[in-house]
Amino acid sequence: MKEININEIDGFKIGNAQDYDAMTGVTVILCEKGGMAGIDISGGGPASRETPLLSPLTADNPINAVVLSGGSAFGLAAADGVMQWLEERKIGFDTKFAYVPLVVQSCIFDLAVGRADIRPDAAMGKAACENAMLNTPKSGIVGGGTGAAVGKVRGISHSTKSGLGLYAVQVGDLKIGAVVVLNAFGDIFDYETGEQIAGAKDENGSYIDSAAELFNIKAGENLFRGNKQNTTIACIMTNGNFTCAQMNKIAAMARGAYSRCIRPVGTMADGDSIYAVCSGEVYADINAVGTLAADVLGYAIKDAVFKAK
Repeated sequence: MKEININEIDGFKIGNAQDYDAMTGVTVILCEKGGMAGIDISGGGPASRETPLLSPLTADNPINAVVLSGGSAFGLAAADGVMQWLEERKIGFDTKFAYVPLVVQSCIFDLAVGRADIRPDAAMGKAACENAMLNTPKSGIVGGGTGAAVGKVRGISHSTKSGLGLYAVQVGDLKIGAVVVLNAFGDIFDYETGEQIAGAKDENGSYIDSAAELFNIKAGENLFRGNKQNTTIACIMTNGNFTCAQMNKIAAMARGAYSRCIRPVGTMADGDSIYAVCSGEVYADINAVGTLAADVLGYAIKDAVFKAK
């Protein structure tokens, strides 16, 4: 197994667009020839679009793009621009009357970081698609991770800045990578060592235990209020060949990275979601790929912390 650049995974291109005044942005993963996809949702408040497309009970149609953005539910407008960009290039499901791009999206809550009245829109979605054509994806305070932060049990003022993380590996002909927008309620720990690397802080700037702090919260309190809003969203990309149902399983296995790296995780104050999409070029064992999916996502989470400077 060797580390590779994520733009080496055939069939995908990643682009970012952002507004640093508003501290929000969009990351798009374009599936150049379409890709079978699945999703795992473990958080209590996901802001998402077209996720039923990824159910094994639907028509098994390959999707054209995955969008990860800020703006909470308002940011879902970014997919309109992605759809326009794809339609202009006649990419999408051919209905004989129009090409209908199949675009899925999830958003983080970043309205408390910059300007709450400016959110990702169609123009920003199209700009992210244009950026993807450069095929030089970057991590850090860019794209959907522009307004991301972690460790919000005491509110945004006691949190740690994070951002967008990328990581990819190759094993033989198989390539797999992860894109993550790290915007967790909980604290962040190194995937390999277990060391805390980001999270909530006290008045002196030292890390506190966010899980322990939960016992100081009143029963039934709505954690989406009071500058504690969150959601970590990610996309696993592979050149493997799998069905929609299998990609749902790979997305579910990737959730192991959230459990290892984020504590607490999957709370009612999170909208945690993981997409998984494949380009269908290499046959591989689903168990091996699902295990690798968790590994690369764990390293991408670490990248999101250390590149957010």
